[in-house]
Amino acid sequence: MSAHKLTVALAQISPVLLDQNATLEKVLQSIQEAAAQKAELIVFGEGLVPGYPWWLSITHASAWDDPIQKEIHAHYVRNAVQIERGDLKEIQILAKEHEIAVYLGIIERPMDRGGHSLYCSLVYINPQGEICSVHRKLQPTYDERLSWSPGDGHGLQVHPLKAFTLGGLNCWENWMPLARTALYGLGENLHIAVWPGAVRNTENITRMIAQESRSFVISVSSLMRKSNFSSDIPHVETILKNCPEVLANGGSCIAGPDGKWILEPVADREGLLFETLDFNRVLEERQNFDPVGHYSRPDVLRMEVNRERQSSVSFTK
Repeated sequence: MSAHKLTVALAQISPVLLDQNATLEKVLQSIQEAAAQKAELIVFGEGLVPGYPWWLSITHASAWDDPIQKEIHAHYVRNAVQIERGDLKEIQILAKEHEIAVYLGIIERPMDRGGHSLYCSLVYINPQGEICSVHRKLQPTYDERLSWSPGDGHGLQVHPLKAFTLGGLNCWENWMPLARTALYGLGENLHIAVWPGAVRNTENITRMIAQESRSFVISVSSLMRKSNFSSDIPHVETILKNCPEVLANGGSCIAGPDGKWILEPVADREGLLFETLDFNRVLEERQNFDPVGHYSRPDVLRMEVNRERQSSVSFTK
């Protein structure tokens, strides 16, 4: 295929909630299926491995020092992803084998922050199987702050893939104008927005970002049903007692650089969605608007980004 065209797969799948191994198996299966259909990029939803903390809003999670919440949280931490110990190694091997790039949402338990706190992270693995960036969500939203820690700017990076330049943000980070601008300034023209899953999240902002940036925008959401809770979760009976049948209905979609739908939001369907994008459309739409190029005034308006990886401790020799 031409270097100016890119076949993408949107993996609208559910996790086996809080079961890292079972969810990673679903991820590997999706990558194999996408590769069989000649996809060159596959994108998964926010925090898919081992899943979004859905229980927070239905189990009075803000109760202080509550033993039920502490036990559920400890289980969440045990199933979180530690990149340093090789939790994503099989995905890297598969990406290299099939020469497919991967954007994967994980709940990360990073050793460079002590190994006990959780971060909502978006990982980019290139077609050579290399982890090129790990973007920790800058600001968890509302009740997410009961589980996740604030990230940093280290992962505000973009990556070349054929003619395209890819960048990505987690969920409501996509509403942060300066986070978007940081990626635009790096040359992004294919924006990846990952979500825990709901049409209400993706139906407006996907087209808005496409119109603002004159880029392709891929939004990928997960699915989550009551039946997706792992039976091994502590106090799962308490969680399920107040749990609706459907927590997330998907909403994965693609908008073109003119802000029009290429793939309208898809609800209540589990599986892979495929499209082929033509880079030339970016160049056509940048003719009349380029937010960090000819339609910018850096002499009047500019921004500064700190991309240092934050840590509480530094050591000198």
